[in-house]
Amino acid sequence: MLKIESAVKTFFKGTPNEHTALDHVSLSLENGEFVTLVGSNGAGKSTLFNAICGSFMLDGGAVMLDGKDITYQPDYRRAADIGRVFQDPMKGTAPNLTIEENLALAYSRKKKHAFSLAVNKRDIAYFRERLAAMDMGLEDRMKTKVGLLSGGQRQVVTLLMCTLNMPKLLLLDEHTAALDPQTSDKIMKITNDIVKENNLTTMMITHNLNAALRTGTRTVMMDSGKVILDISGSERDGMTLNDLLEMYSQKSDKQFDNDRMLLTKDRSE
Repeated sequence: MLKIESAVKTFFKGTPNEHTALDHVSLSLENGEFVTLVGSNGAGKSTLFNAICGSFMLDGGAVMLDGKDITYQPDYRRAADIGRVFQDPMKGTAPNLTIEENLALAYSRKKKHAFSLAVNKRDIAYFRERLAAMDMGLEDRMKTKVGLLSGGQRQVVTLLMCTLNMPKLLLLDEHTAALDPQTSDKIMKITNDIVKENNLTTMMITHNLNAALRTGTRTVMMDSGKVILDISGSERDGMTLNDLLEMYSQKSDKQFDNDRMLLTKDRSE
């Protein structure tokens, strides 16, 4: 479904600041897989997402989606098939437009005509139905500007915008990290429900190592622009944080040093 072949990206090439952010990364996802992606700062996680979305062109390698080579496809063309929710609740929506208008823009992406704010009664009813299912009370605030919503409410709108026209791939870039614990748990539940109900192929960057082992179907760890661990099935079942850290040390020959990721408590336990 998603196939990344030997992806390479080096920033500031030929300068003292040269940095290889992706070092021959290869990764494949089957339809319906939910992969949690972890690693310390600078490991290459968000850079990998940017490569998948087409935020830049790779220096080498290829990106295939559903059997189609999208390596040189511009980001705006990939957006029809790839949904992305960012950590910052301010991204992904137009704050000066209403909830209804934001959803209308997202809904028009796969239609033949240009982006439009116009919606008919059937579309509005559909938006209300989808919002009501998320249990955040937003179905009664469709005329509210998104900029007036809380961070959690904005993330719900962004998540819905990404899945109104069900994408082939959903990328979640630490989408609950900026939220308070209670809101984070609620957004994560909504996310899991959407993914399961639609068998949606998903990758999620998370800073919570415990949650990474208990969410989805597979856990991938990156370090220094490389994939160093890829765990699923019986190997992943029952694995503890200490097991993961020991495997990391064996593969990278160093200790994991991201306090934020080590100290974050998994509230599902």
